[in-house]
Amino acid sequence: MFDYKLLSALAGVIEHGGFERAAVALGLSQSAVSQRIKLLEARIGQPVLVRAAPPAPTEVGRRLLNHVQQVRLLERDVQGQVPTLGDDKQPERLRVALNADSLATWWAGAVGGFCSEHQLLLDLLVEDQDVGLKRMRAGEVAACVCATERPVAGARSEPLGAMRYRPLATKPFLERWMPGGFSPQALAKAPALVFGPDDFLQHRYMAALGVSQVQVFHLCPSSEGFMRMAEAGAGWGLIPEMQAARLIAEGVLVELLPGYHSDVPLYWHHWRNGGQLLDALTRHLLREAAHALIAPVGVRSGPHNEQQRGV
Repeated sequence: MFDYKLLSALAGVIEHGGFERAAVALGLSQSAVSQRIKLLEARIGQPVLVRAAPPAPTEVGRRLLNHVQQVRLLERDVQGQVPTLGDDKQPERLRVALNADSLATWWAGAVGGFCSEHQLLLDLLVEDQDVGLKRMRAGEVAACVCATERPVAGARSEPLGAMRYRPLATKPFLERWMPGGFSPQALAKAPALVFGPDDFLQHRYMAALGVSQVQVFHLCPSSEGFMRMAEAGAGWGLIPEMQAARLIAEGVLVELLPGYHSDVPLYWHHWRNGGQLLDALTRHLLREAAHALIAPVGVRSGPHNEQQRGV
């Protein structure tokens, strides 16, 4: 049987970024919080925290945090049905994994109003689509946005729509690297922009054009920085159409091969038994995503990629 005072101490340390702040939030002394963490670790038989600045949960610590979160959501439902159990109106906290391009474009506009109305705080973990599902499978997050349709056990998958990526670069970049016009051979030699080791969007795009692999590339682990690098003429890359719309309209960025784009489907994965708040967020998100994203395309124009950028 779990001792939820100990689990609350763990959640407090992680959510507030340290023992001292957790103590203030919980109305305890710092020593008391530390003792509760030590007692929890003694009962489990392994560490639940990495003592760093700020502290980070271990693998088992993340599982416990996820359990605490799910219990809080269910308790919120019960309190709504039986008000005399408590009148705690503190904001709820939800852990969600999503890719950086969604965070940089449509996500904030889709959830901002909901968070304010329902007193919801989000712990956003920026992950590639594979890691996002692994986090759900390990019980570390309540939901995730990814490009994989199949849900993990105990979760549901809902289609959100698709993000359109266009291969973009500056005119000077194209004049330098493709003076005779676009060709797969020229593309193979031109520096590409890659988000990180798990970003295969450019690789798959090039493979569809007959280029075996990306050999010359910059690594840029920032969605905003990725576009700025393209704007500066450092390389070409597949950038979300909604993110680059202004620069495309102004002629700052142009398409390498007009009409050839990649539409990446997105899915919302969430617990089946996550409580009314998570259900309400899901309904809200599906409505908002229908306006922010494009409908999945049946007939694809140019190389199409079912693999989401690895962030």
